[in-house]
Amino acid sequence: MKAAFFCQNPDTIEKDVYGGGRCAKVAELVDLYPVIITPENIDEHLPALHDIEAIFSTWGVFVPTEEQFAAMPNLKIMFYAAGSVRNFAPPYFKHGVRVVSAVQANGTAVAEFTLAQILLANKGYFQNIRVSDSLATKYDWPRPLYGGNYDRTVAILGAGTIGKKVIEFLKNFSLKVIVYDPFLPDETAAELNVEKVSLEEAFARGNVVSCHIANLPETQHILRKEHFDSMLPGATFINTGRGAQVDEDGMIAALTERPDLFALLDVTMPEPPLEDSPLYTLKNVYLSNHIAGTMEAEHRRMADDCIEECKRYLAGDPLKYEITLPMLEHMA
Repeated sequence: MKAAFFCQNPDTIEKDVYGGGRCAKVAELVDLYPVIITPENIDEHLPALHDIEAIFSTWGVFVPTEEQFAAMPNLKIMFYAAGSVRNFAPPYFKHGVRVVSAVQANGTAVAEFTLAQILLANKGYFQNIRVSDSLATKYDWPRPLYGGNYDRTVAILGAGTIGKKVIEFLKNFSLKVIVYDPFLPDETAAELNVEKVSLEEAFARGNVVSCHIANLPETQHILRKEHFDSMLPGATFINTGRGAQVDEDGMIAALTERPDLFALLDVTMPEPPLEDSPLYTLKNVYLSNHIAGTMEAEHRRMADDCIEECKRYLAGDPLKYEITLPMLEHMA
């Protein structure tokens, strides 16, 4: 099978996502074109791309023009070593190209990060640590309102790829998991051993509320002040999804009025917060700068998934990570 790398930044292929020998592994599987195709050089190389069947890409993927698609009549599949394909996939589907995404691998890193924060939040860690500058003795350290990961309730907002992975990780702990996701079928909820609840119930019952809602126009600002007002004493809100889902002014007002609540925000809107944002000064807010997703060597896990998927494709086996057009409706 003839294949080529397509990416706006060749270094992302060679030194990052497909680094560490992944380019060579791809070349072992396919007849790999020796030049990484970019928007700037594609026309120069189009005659040689007439017979390619597969594209490998990652962040920096681009969409060929109609004329360029026409010059690649044998193109059948795209292996995308990154997350959501919503922004670029439709033109590929239009031209009969199947699309595979390593969204599961990207989601694993987010889920690991979220799991760590959930466990620490339930233990009362974030209530306990930011006090050292005002303590006279070790006995002045405040005790959390509650502490531990036994018989606590975790509310997951959004049971997509990442939400399901978090739920999978939480099965190893004695925690009750409730889920807000209007698109989650009842039978899937039963398979996951979770209780489906309304958004209001999720906030009112969760000791930890973790946001993984897809970033869609209809989901923006759906998390409002009244939701945060209803949270349990000492509860924690985690956002590793997108900041646009939160009415930030309302959240800030609730956190100001309720210093017992905590917010762990890996994403905000805008990102980073404006210079005068109270998020920098509220003592019950912890900010990280969008680090939950794959970083450094973790990127190569996405390439590994695409390589394994390519092996299945070549063998004629069912694909595990193919994205279809109907799936885009609810994809971030």
